[in-house]
Amino acid sequence: MMVRLSELRPGQVGIVQRIEADDALRLRLMEMGLLRGERVRVLKYAPLGDPIELEVGLYHLSLRRREAETILVEMEP
Repeated sequence: MMVRLSELRPGQVGIVQRIEADDALRLRLMEMGLLRGERVRVLKYAPLGDPIELEVGLYHLSLRRREAETILVEMEP
């Protein structure tokens, strides 16, 4: 089932399928390791829901909610 990364709850995992953003943001996200097939785990949300802390590979990454909305992931069972 494909969902936006911003829809995942803490502890849920998704596999990046596509980034629906303008070229500059897409390139920036890809440079941060958000590539097709990459496994992403949501660690936590800030108290007001923005930013989102993620685990990508062996490192942690924080994204704004609006950036996470551009990333489509396949939920891992």
